[in-house]
Amino acid sequence: MLYLAVFLFLLGLFLLFQAARQRKATGLPGGQIIYTDTNKWDPVEKPLYDGRIGLSGKPDYLVRQSGEVIPVEVKSSKISQTPYDSHIYQLAAYCRLVETAFKIRPTYGILHYPNRTYRVDYTNDLENKMLDILFEMRSQANRKNIRRSHNAPQRCARCGYHPDCEQRLN
Repeated sequence: MLYLAVFLFLLGLFLLFQAARQRKATGLPGGQIIYTDTNKWDPVEKPLYDGRIGLSGKPDYLVRQSGEVIPVEVKSSKISQTPYDSHIYQLAAYCRLVETAFKIRPTYGILHYPNRTYRVDYTNDLENKMLDILFEMRSQANRKNIRRSHNAPQRCARCGYHPDCEQRLN
């Protein structure tokens, strides 16, 4: 009977260790997952929406932790040094959507890459830069001739417009 109790205790410790290891691998902070858009669980009924600025989006996860709602964006490619600006602004947009939907301003969001996880502080400065970019994108949307903004063949090949683009890099 003592052996069974010791075995069950050790099994419990092992399972707790495995659960903590898996959570760390996902990049998720501790807390309750209240939203997911990873196609691994139930489908999300609707995206988050801010009607004041006409912004909608689906973060990969929202985690409720100590009264705060934290957006988590999971990227599939490894990162070498620091997150791309576009990823940071995407996360800032999710922070804005969380604030609108839950009436709670997140203090940060998380960008998770296979090899690194970054905590990105959601400051007023970051929010304002994200809004400036959003409004600039909208002002450019009606232009007829928009030039390619990079010289990266790999990025070009992954673009949804690649097959029809006259400026594509081969």
